[in-house]
Amino acid sequence: MSSEWKRLTWIGATLALASVGPLIFPAAQAGYSNMEALSTRLLIPAVVLLAGIAVWTWRRAPLVARSIVWGTLAGTVATLALEAVRLPGYRFGFMPVNLPRLMGVLLLDRFALGPSIASDLAGWAYHFSNGASFGILYILLLGTERRWPGALFGVFLGLGFMVSPVVISLGVGYFGLQFSLGFPATVLLAHLAFGTALGYLATRLAGPAPSPVLSTARRLLASSPAPSRHTTAV
Repeated sequence: MSSEWKRLTWIGATLALASVGPLIFPAAQAGYSNMEALSTRLLIPAVVLLAGIAVWTWRRAPLVARSIVWGTLAGTVATLALEAVRLPGYRFGFMPVNLPRLMGVLLLDRFALGPSIASDLAGWAYHFSNGASFGILYILLLGTERRWPGALFGVFLGLGFMVSPVVISLGVGYFGLQFSLGFPATVLLAHLAFGTALGYLATRLAGPAPSPVLSTARRLLASSPAPSRHTTAV
């Protein structure tokens, strides 16, 4: 297997593993399982494997390792920008629940008992880990050549969230419009802030670079042999 194919394989594995965290919440709310089981069976192994890939590829495929490290850092810090909008929005009554607290209750299966310090810590840790996951996905898929795609990435995440099983399970309808007009405004502004901060931080930390997915795919296509043409004498 060529080095480009190996790199693409590592990138694909990283994309799949980084997607696990953000997906277990909507999967649980859609009824596929509960968050406690999904976090134990999927999330924790995915985090361990991601860390293992970062270590293994540090010298073998540094592009992958750097994407994991810088994406994790950029996404985690960018979540602070999201919270700077989301938390006041919740305090002003534009959102029906404090999502990190809800996620913690679901992670520790305390729905009947209510939140605790441990569940709050678990919920906030999961919330920031999702930011880290989106940071990894952003760098691998979109690269860091420009900062503005981060804002579009954030808006895309916000729109996806508002039509996900998470929002539907809250009983507020698509885009939260059955709760208030402040719901979609808060969500979109919070994710715009996240994406803008992510685009800026990813470029500053990782340096300007094209999308690892696209650049690796282009090199593979360029290195593939051209089809031979046979002429037949008449």
